[in-house]
Amino acid sequence: MEPINDEIAREFRFFRVYKDGRIEIFYKTQKVPPSTDEITGVQSKDITIQPEPAVSARIFLPKIHEPAQKLPVLLYLHGGGFIFESAFSPIYHNFVGRLAAEAHAVVVSVEYGLFPDRPVPACYEDSWAALKWLASHASGDGTESWLNKYADFDRLFIGGDSGGANLSHYLAVRVGSLGQPDLKIGGVVLVHPFFGGLEEDDQMFLYMCTENGGLEDRRLRPPPEDFKRLACGKMLIFFAAGDHLRGAGQLYYEDLKKSEWGGSVDVVEHGEGHVFHLFNSDCENAADLVKKFGSFINQK
Repeated sequence: MEPINDEIAREFRFFRVYKDGRIEIFYKTQKVPPSTDEITGVQSKDITIQPEPAVSARIFLPKIHEPAQKLPVLLYLHGGGFIFESAFSPIYHNFVGRLAAEAHAVVVSVEYGLFPDRPVPACYEDSWAALKWLASHASGDGTESWLNKYADFDRLFIGGDSGGANLSHYLAVRVGSLGQPDLKIGGVVLVHPFFGGLEEDDQMFLYMCTENGGLEDRRLRPPPEDFKRLACGKMLIFFAAGDHLRGAGQLYYEDLKKSEWGGSVDVVEHGEGHVFHLFNSDCENAADLVKKFGSFINQK
């Protein structure tokens, strides 16, 4: 048995690479089972979207007051730098459940493939597979009963935080690029979005995604033609003043405003750090974020 070589070849914000090829992730992800919230009445369950490559999701259903009522539906994409975190982790289970209650919406929280087991762009392709699976329920004859019975596909939204916000942008562009007639996206919500900006984050992304366009990769620096293709008429962007991604997020916002997209964009900023609402969920600003997210989904 050969001795382990602990010599480090590369080190990034979320992981290090050893010269023998091993990769050490700095953050461990816990997972909790689906449940019913005793206070809000929100139910959740886990489903398989596709077996190979494996894509699954946790679906949240708010308390139903009128059985015949159709509800807005949100496809949610968690953050974690495409490396860690999960739709099944405690922080995302709690946040998405809270969001489902506030928005009174069916929420599909996607469990996509992560680096290094599934290098980027697996997360993009898995998210696309999840959106297509969700759209297959638009006629009421899909594989998931909650979506068939309660989802209103005229009120379909996409949202995510950090890396998940990046995935949300990508999906809206891809829908617009392909002209999907069965997909009508009502709006997109980006929470503390990741679009590169800092050299260490850029280099980490390029390492995880070996087939890339360098620092001008459209997933890091969306070009004008991508903004034009966004398949939604409105967007809500949350910023955090103390977020290390704030500068790149501002560039995204400015490029969006200058583009030929033609939609409307609202911005909300809190004097907090990156994804503060996940780790300090009881604070006033976290409640404000959830409330404004829910209001955006229910705007007429």
